[in-house]
Amino acid sequence: MSEILNLGVNIDHVATIRNARGESHPAPLRAAHLVAKAGADGITAHLREDRRHMTDADIASLTTEIDLPLNLEMAATDEMLKIALKHLPHAACIVPEKRQERTTEGGLDVVGGQNYLMPIIRSLTDSGIRVSLFVEADMLQIDAAKNLGASVVEIHTGAYCNASGILREQELSRIKKAAVHAAGLNIEVHAGHGLGFDTVGAIAEIPQFSELNIGHFLIGEAIFEGLDSSIKRMRSLMDNARATLGGER
Repeated sequence: MSEILNLGVNIDHVATIRNARGESHPAPLRAAHLVAKAGADGITAHLREDRRHMTDADIASLTTEIDLPLNLEMAATDEMLKIALKHLPHAACIVPEKRQERTTEGGLDVVGGQNYLMPIIRSLTDSGIRVSLFVEADMLQIDAAKNLGASVVEIHTGAYCNASGILREQELSRIKKAAVHAAGLNIEVHAGHGLGFDTVGAIAEIPQFSELNIGHFLIGEAIFEGLDSSIKRMRSLMDNARATLGGER
């Protein structure tokens, strides 16, 4: 069981709003400072190949001007590897990336991509960057991540968040079993994608998770409640759920 459950806040969609006007406001760096003051434990930013939200300059400023650990989400490409090795973020989460998708759709196929993932994971690890693989709640994918030497797996929670009734319960059961399996392999276990106020509690109660990464919901909710308030409310929901297990923050 992980006694501490960290909150990583993805600020990509601050950049999405900025880029809608092609100007400089709102600035992701300012959002990152606010996220830190609100009590988050880390910053997540996805530098996509098409630069649809975060830019290279954003990543440079986040790595040099923010004290919180930066989790760089990236595709497994030579270009992104070069950027990661240049800026040396605390962690790199390798995600699947399709040019036409609105957001990351599903987990990485680690089983089918071992040959091209291996040298990228090795290069990142050798440079002191913690490597996380974004995967479905699938035992084979988690086994493959372990075999490749990944330090962390982040389990995709999108299907759980989008489901309802018995289907949501089934998805939650899959996630629980995957988290137990990963922890049994001595891999650090994170979760993320689609989590909101009404779905975070059941995930936070899974004792194997040590970090949740949440972005779109918090940035959207900030329109109504403010970023500080939204993060503090999410933090409270996570802490309350974890407290039921006897864990302490």
